[in-house]
Amino acid sequence: MTDDKPPAERYAAAKKRNADQATALAPFREMYDFELDEFQIQACQALEAGKGVLVAAPTGSGKTIVGEFAVHLALSQGRKCFYTTPIKALSNQKFNDLSARYGADKVGLLTGDNSVNGDAPVIVMTTEVLRNMLYAGSRALEGLGHVVMDEVHYLSDRFRGAVWEEVIIHLPESVNLVSLSATVSNAEEFGDWLDTVRGDTAVIVSEHRPVPLWQHVLAGRRMYDLFEEKSGRREVNPDLQRMARMENSRVSGPRDRRRGPRREADRERERRQRTRIWTPSRAEVIDRLDSEGLLPAITFIFSRAGCQAAVQQCLHAGLRLNDTEARARVRAIVEERTAAIPDEDLHVLGYFEFLEGLERGIAAHHAGMLPTFKEVVEELFVKGLVKAVFATETLALGINMPARSVVLEKLVKWNGEQHADITPGEFTQLTGRAGRRGIDVEGHAVVLWQRGMDPGAVAGLAGTRTYPLRSSFKPSYNMAVNLVEQFGRHRSRELLETSFAQFQADRSVVGISRQVQKNEEGLEGYREGMTCHLGDFEQYARLRRDLKDRENELAREGVAQRRAQASAALEKLKPGDVIHVPTGRFAGLALVLEPGLPSGRAPGRRGADHHDGPRPLVLTAQRQVKRLAGIDFPVAVEPVDRMRIPKSFNARSPQSRRDLASALRTRAGHHEPQRHRRERAAAADDHEISRLRAELRAHPCHGCDEREDHARWAERYHRLLRDTRQLERRIEGRTNTIARTFDRVYALLADLGYLSGDEVTVDGKRLARLYGELDLLAAESLREGVWEGLPPSELASCVSALVFEARAADDALPPRLPTGRAKDALGEMVRIWGRLDSLEDQHRITQSEGVGLREPDLGFAWAAYLWAEGHGLDVVLRDVDMPAGDFVRWCKQVIDVLQQVSAAAGSGGTVAKNTRRAVEAMQRGVVAYTSVG
Repeated sequence: MTDDKPPAERYAAAKKRNADQATALAPFREMYDFELDEFQIQACQALEAGKGVLVAAPTGSGKTIVGEFAVHLALSQGRKCFYTTPIKALSNQKFNDLSARYGADKVGLLTGDNSVNGDAPVIVMTTEVLRNMLYAGSRALEGLGHVVMDEVHYLSDRFRGAVWEEVIIHLPESVNLVSLSATVSNAEEFGDWLDTVRGDTAVIVSEHRPVPLWQHVLAGRRMYDLFEEKSGRREVNPDLQRMARMENSRVSGPRDRRRGPRREADRERERRQRTRIWTPSRAEVIDRLDSEGLLPAITFIFSRAGCQAAVQQCLHAGLRLNDTEARARVRAIVEERTAAIPDEDLHVLGYFEFLEGLERGIAAHHAGMLPTFKEVVEELFVKGLVKAVFATETLALGINMPARSVVLEKLVKWNGEQHADITPGEFTQLTGRAGRRGIDVEGHAVVLWQRGMDPGAVAGLAGTRTYPLRSSFKPSYNMAVNLVEQFGRHRSRELLETSFAQFQADRSVVGISRQVQKNEEGLEGYREGMTCHLGDFEQYARLRRDLKDRENELAREGVAQRRAQASAALEKLKPGDVIHVPTGRFAGLALVLEPGLPSGRAPGRRGADHHDGPRPLVLTAQRQVKRLAGIDFPVAVEPVDRMRIPKSFNARSPQSRRDLASALRTRAGHHEPQRHRRERAAAADDHEISRLRAELRAHPCHGCDEREDHARWAERYHRLLRDTRQLERRIEGRTNTIARTFDRVYALLADLGYLSGDEVTVDGKRLARLYGELDLLAAESLREGVWEGLPPSELASCVSALVFEARAADDALPPRLPTGRAKDALGEMVRIWGRLDSLEDQHRITQSEGVGLREPDLGFAWAAYLWAEGHGLDVVLRDVDMPAGDFVRWCKQVIDVLQQVSAAAGSGGTVAKNTRRAVEAMQRGVVAYTSVG
């Protein structure tokens, strides 16, 4: 076949081919059996040109190709590349991928838990490890050419996000940064900041999904498309909207009956439609996906217990997704991967139930599982030997586990404080797992029908593909001493001002400043409108406002006084008192069963009481047992009678309630509700109000014929002035916010003797080696010798309080603690925290700013003690009632902090020696086992 292009065009094309082949990108492209996308090529070219790059693209689009090119480029230039990830599981996965490609001798792993080939030119690590390297001035940074920050949008994380910004700010200028992010709506803003702190940065945004994603709703036995095309526009499926309306009409059925008789055909059509509106079981969903060729699938369930229950439900339903050959392969892989786990531990871990699910092609995946078990699930899923996985949302954090379909059971999840709707960003991240590049023609996201579902709201989640990246950066105590040690106080302050958090705050100030300018122009016009020829109307308007404010203040004092009286009266109530509830749904006669007095603050929750005053539990005359609140008692109540509550009374028994309510009505029926006299208005007797009224009448503007017109302009002037002052305070609050927080942190550390001018004291140098939420508490415990003389197991117990945080501690029972010196040491740590807490209050450092120290949690102290003492896994898990995965994770974190404490303690005393022994004691069995290497 001849090329019929003109000679000049053929020459230009040949010249371009030769130029392309001379680049590092050309051999890199040959390593893949598919063509790179345009955004990948652009990013790689920018990287090879010496620029930093920010790539923002959907989940599953192949962003990591750019990170892998950074590895390739570094090796070809004889330099190092660090590949950082937010979680250890992703680090392990990337380590295996890169080792397979470049050879085990060229790739290392550092995650805190594991250290493999740490001198390799390519090292995969968690971001925290790199941060610690930067502060320590590690020699491993020599020759570093590129750093890849995978899942960089993680800097929005309010707990760990600051680490990303610390790394970006402190990396040497000679290092090129590759930032890989999910699709965010402010990628350009983030890129502008990177440009400011890192130099020339190319921002490459791709909205394209290489595998199209179809959205569905599964109701009953039918799979509905969420959208349908109509006249070139995408609209919500009218069948789904009709179903939602029908379900709503069922709730308000009596209104339908008023419309008169309907035709039989209509009723039959509606009956058939309603039979389709139900939520299928988990086994039915998987069976349906299997029959339609939509497996493998990941079903996201926002509960660990729910994930485990889903597997059991599928097994009990008899689901089998693997044939005999696949079952044999599964068993061989699982036995090989778990061979290092002792047999006695396998029984405790539910291994045989786990294996049964895997052999059938079904598994759970969540943080409560043993890490090894999770890794096995991931491997089998990628190999197509597990076809249905029930997972919590942690799986969506970048682990390479794509599926043909993703199922969302519900669109609500527990966020640690309340059940909240998932955000469009979370929906995008979760459903982005659907559609395997190079395997699937299309991916499918399936939402299960739930009662009360609004198809329009689901469409809104599915249609909003982006979310903004917001900084969570705040200077910690450890960060402060490390910065001062490296740069001095003044330069540290300047560095913190370069954070993305301050960059965003400064940008927001621009718009607010424009609004202030507009307001000031409006104020000038209002000032002219209220000008009075008789005198200073602004002064007169101020007198009117002062008078109104004083009247309102007196009214509020009256309400507050009545509330205080009502609360005091409630506190005097006793079981058996008969009262009249003044207002609310349960107004009327009631018998007090429990006074419901407040029990004080919850542990670790500053300034947040469980109750707002007493909340008595009462039996109403209508046989209802209810706990009332302060809002039900706007005025004080007093007992009108007393009754004996039978010892046999059971509030759960309808008969018991009926009998006692009957006795209540008979005994106290003759009592009338209390009558409360209205409090006389205090305004007439108030000296301040009398004075203001006299001044008002004496003012020259009081006699102006246009007084009320002027007053209207004055009111507008006052409102706009108040709004303008608020905007100015916002500007002041957002300017130098990070530096001001640093100043408060610095002042506290100076008071404690950790910092002095630009110098870091001996105690400060110790704090510089302690990372974590309770860094300062650890440093103070070391300084005060709290842990001196403790044996290894008791030391592990104490250190656990620095890392552990219960998932739901509000109603937890008091934790079990080791006896003896460990118990005393833990008590001393809590007392030290209380002192630091007060000191933080004095320096206006609060947890809401992300800086203050939370109270140490003693909930893992007994488990750490038992494990370090050498007890078996079965004994420990039975004693502490904790999932194996959580136990292993917390043990590894305790080990990490023990190693920090050992390094910080120095050679004097017993702490350094015994922390090393504690690490050895804890590093055994399932805690020590890892499949990486």
